Amino acid sequence: MSDPAAGIPAELKKYRASIDNLDAALIHILAERFRITKEVGELKARHAMPPADPDREKRQVDRLRRLAAEAELDPDFAEKLLNFIIREVIRHHEQIAGGGRN
Repeated sequence: MSDPAAGIPAELKKYRASIDNLDAALIHILAERFRITKEVGELKARHAMPPADPDREKRQVDRLRRLAAEAELDPDFAEKLLNFIIREVIRHHEQIAGGGRN
């Protein structure tokens, strides 16, 4: 069996290792974010608050678009990513409010 890394330049291996580390960090950060938003969902359910907060969501999208532009990341991409996360959080909050768990 041949080594899949054979023939790959050392510089590419270094870049890939950095990407792998960043991907792992993203997963851990997302997991922590969802742990916190679960607590928010439980708090909202206890206080009979709606799962979604459109005003906050808009402020967050605007804020993340600005941060993305400052970081030289495509603001449209950042908005799509945040909207995906927000939809998932709302889905979790709806499950919590309905007595289910995510």
